[in-house]
Amino acid sequence: MKIHPFAALLVLALPLAAQTPAPQPALASLEVVAESSRLWTGVAVAPDGRIFVNYPFWYDDPPFSVGVLGKDGTARPYPDEAWNRRDPALPPGEHFLCVQSVHVDADGFLWILDPANPQFGGVVPGGAKLVQVDLKTDKVVRVIPFDATVAPTRSYLNDVRIDTKTRTAYLTDSSGGALVVVDLATGTSRRLLADHPSTQAEGAVLTIGGKEWRTASGAAPQVHADGLALDPSGAYLYYQALSGRTLYRIATAALRDPALSAADLAARVEKVGETGAADGILFGPDGKLYLSAVEDDAVKRFDPATQQVELVVRDPRLAWPDSFATGPDGSLYLTICQLHRMPEPGGPWRIFRIVLH
Repeated sequence: MKIHPFAALLVLALPLAAQTPAPQPALASLEVVAESSRLWTGVAVAPDGRIFVNYPFWYDDPPFSVGVLGKDGTARPYPDEAWNRRDPALPPGEHFLCVQSVHVDADGFLWILDPANPQFGGVVPGGAKLVQVDLKTDKVVRVIPFDATVAPTRSYLNDVRIDTKTRTAYLTDSSGGALVVVDLATGTSRRLLADHPSTQAEGAVLTIGGKEWRTASGAAPQVHADGLALDPSGAYLYYQALSGRTLYRIATAALRDPALSAADLAARVEKVGETGAADGILFGPDGKLYLSAVEDDAVKRFDPATQQVELVVRDPRLAWPDSFATGPDGSLYLTICQLHRMPEPGGPWRIFRIVLH
């Protein structure tokens, strides 16, 4: 949605102060840090400032799945070409198949989430995984595979957050609608809240770029649990469906408790409120939850203390804002995926740096 100019003042008899209201201070500014001719979704920023991106295999087969940006903004395969070599002859757990997101944790490790569902044709058996990379050595140090009980055939693992204090990974499944909790100490995973209303799409018809988002058949895509964010204390996990406008949260202690029944766990889900349709979400350094407002070409933020949502920045270049990351200087980074324009040629795809004022 583009910004419209202010309407002309018509009531000249009003006092001058009423005719010229004081402008609202800008909450943030945008800076383009990289552009690509190919669709990307995830972004992560290392403590040393390196920026990592990923290119999902949705339409065209990307030359590589995960990249690190050079000083000139161009990407090269990361952590190496071998992991980015897509070859049916290779074991599916030893190379990338369709990477959806990347995330740097508080200890400086890069985590790469591969739902292994290229072109949404079904999960490649043995391919769904979470890959940990040591950014000091640029080497893969761990691969956590997901079997069919955690990543069923039609699943699409979407986003990941890491709690280094409890050694837990939290994931969403945007295709089936569920959360996945990984005990990093043991490598065991559990699929939770599958088919619960909080992880399911709400039947929303999203309007993006001034048009309803629909498939060639006219159907409105229904994308389930997508964005998720761990609050600064690690006590709550926030999440919501992309095809919906409701934000939920649940205590992480409940998610980590295998003794809780499905009914008991469901009873712990809290409806936070209506925050609008969002793709990626992330808690910023100010303790507020930032949301990629896909219907508004904007970024908004939710204050858990006041329960208020406010506009941070709106710009027509924010065409389907996707994933967030925090930089070492406290600024936010955001990818633009333009999914509503696909599979038609689009671009350029950008990464913006959001400087908070």
